[in-house]
Parts: sequence; structure tokens; C-alpha cells
Amino acid sequence: MQNLFRLALLSILLVACKNQTKQTEETTTAQPEEKKAEWVHLFDGSSLEGWRGYNMDSLPPGWTIRDSILTFDTELGMEQDYTGGKDIIYGAEEFDNFELYLEWKIPEGANSGIFYHVKEGYDAPPVVAPEYQIIDDENYARIHDLTGYNSQFGAEHPELLQDWQRTGADYAMHVADESQKQLNPVGEWNSSKIVFTPEKVEHWLNGKKLLEFVPWSEEWNAKKASGKWDNAPDYGKFRTGYIALQDHSSPIWFRNIKIKKL
Repeated sequence: MQNLFRLALLSILLVACKNQTKQTEETTTAQPEEKKAEWVHLFDGSSLEGWRGYNMDSLPPGWTIRDSILTFDTELGMEQDYTGGKDIIYGAEEFDNFELYLEWKIPEGANSGIFYHVKEGYDAPPVVAPEYQIIDDENYARIHDLTGYNSQFGAEHPELLQDWQRTGADYAMHVADESQKQLNPVGEWNSSKIVFTPEKVEHWLNGKKLLEFVPWSEEWNAKKASGKWDNAPDYGKFRTGYIALQDHSSPIWFRNIKIKKL
């Protein structure tokens, strides 16, 4: 009788152990799926659903999908002739705190950017929304005439690309740390990441953090009031808004655009 009792107890323990192991495996398996589900794809390579022109109901000409890549198909325009472009927004949802990731490449002499907290009803996103700058650091000043544009900001050498205009900069506000920058040559893919919270904003390029700042701080307000945005009262003031991509008269390619709410 005692042996039967021991066998019964052993069977119960084995079943309990097996169930616990199964639950642990199920929990372990579910975690990556849950983590993966946090990302929302704004562009997955197959559809432009949600995207439209700034202040528009549809996509402007030139923006299309080619080989699963979001492409702006145009001829390279000169900076000295630029009067504004056909920027696009992901208009399906506004975001406040987020981590945005995307990959991009540009040809020689190109210029573009990524905007966030975009609001419509203005002439263009730059006057209202912060921008992660994308540009051909190496060749832009050689190909384009920057003197007229940069002279209005008192640049010592207006013919050169300024530090606040270089890739990864918070355009006309915070400069990128060049010692951390690993910018791939034109024609090759780069990855960018923007992390935004009220406590800290970060710009990343190819896995390296280029800058960080505190939005709406005393330092931030001082920079805004002393530079390009002193006559743009609504620049950067909104705490939620759309994600936008810039047409600056340059071909550009984007892929794997995704966002995680924080």
C-alpha cells in the first residue's frame, strides 16, 4: 500500500513538473512576439496606405514604390533654385513620444530630412516641426551654391555646409557629434533613429548616438530664439503630430519605416 502511495505521489509530481515546464516554454516563446508587436510599420514595402502630401488628400507626383522601396523619383535640383518641395506625411496617426527607425540612401548632392510633431496648415513642415537632417555631407557644398542662403545667418564661410546642416543634426538647432558619425557613402544604405520623450531627444545614425537634448528647456528656447526659428513662433511647440519626409529637390529612397510608442 505504501508503495502504491509513493507511485501515485511521484506521478503527480511528474505531471506538475511537466505542466510547469510547458508554461515556462510558452511564456518564453510569447515574449519575442509581444516585443515585436510593439513596432508599427509606417511603410512595409508593399503599400503607401496612410501616406499623403502635406496639406493634401493624396500623394504628390514623384513619390512611389519601386522594388519595395519608398522612392522620390526626380532630377537633382540646385539649392540656389529651391523654392519648396512636395513633402509627404504619414497621415493615419499622430505620435507624441516614440522611437522612430528607418533606412535611407541618397545620390550625390542630395538633401532631405525627417520631420516629427508635424501639424498641417502651414506653408511647409520646417516652420513648425523639428527635422532630422539628411544630406550628402561630402559633396553638397561642391555641387550647390550655398552662399546666398547661409549669408543671411551670419556664417563666417557661407559657401560651406554648416555644422547645423550636416546629416544627423537637429536642423538649425543641435549639431551632430562628428566623432561618432559613421555616414555611409552616397548610394549606400544608412539607418536613422529618433527617440523622443519630454525628458530627452536622441538622434542616432548607423547605431551611433549623434546628439541629445531636452525639448522645451531653457537652453532649447534660447537656441530657438537666437537662430533660424526666431521668426517661426510655432516651431517645435507641438507635443504631438505627424511623421513627415522631405522633398528637397533630390531623389531619395526609404525602407523599413517603423515606429514604437513610448
